[in-house]
Amino acid sequence: MAEILAIYPGSFDPITNGHLDLIERGSHLFDRLIVAVLTNLEKDPLFTVAERVEMLQEATRAIPNVAVDTFSGLLVDYARQKQAQVILRGIRAFTDYEYELQMALMNRKLAPDLETVFLMPALSYTYVSSRLVREIFQHGGSVKDLVPALVEERLHQKVFQNKS
Repeated sequence: MAEILAIYPGSFDPITNGHLDLIERGSHLFDRLIVAVLTNLEKDPLFTVAERVEMLQEATRAIPNVAVDTFSGLLVDYARQKQAQVILRGIRAFTDYEYELQMALMNRKLAPDLETVFLMPALSYTYVSSRLVREIFQHGGSVKDLVPALVEERLHQKVFQNKS
């Protein structure tokens, strides 16, 4: 049977425990999983692409079939380049589903042989998003149970660096 390669794309700014939950579960479903950080020049991210890649590599180090990479442009083009068969996406709420369904259908139109698989995060992460983590942290709230410890440390470094 052929090896199945999945791509889990996103901005991961920053990586959350919800992302890690999907990465760990995806690593059990597929032979190989690439966590692909989108390089989007139109966004103003908190962390650089290099910082996000580094945090993802550290957070997934113990999962042998997971690799971290970057891409720009169309996801289907990147998937073709990597010879992936699956796109892995997370859905937390109905609003995610509407957007993700639209993207999955367009990806299917552009690349009919590329399947999209949706996973729901563990119940404890259904409300967690990178945007909310940034907002909570920037307003002085604790993100201790929302992100890996290394991400929390990096958030503190960013705030300290910006106040210097």
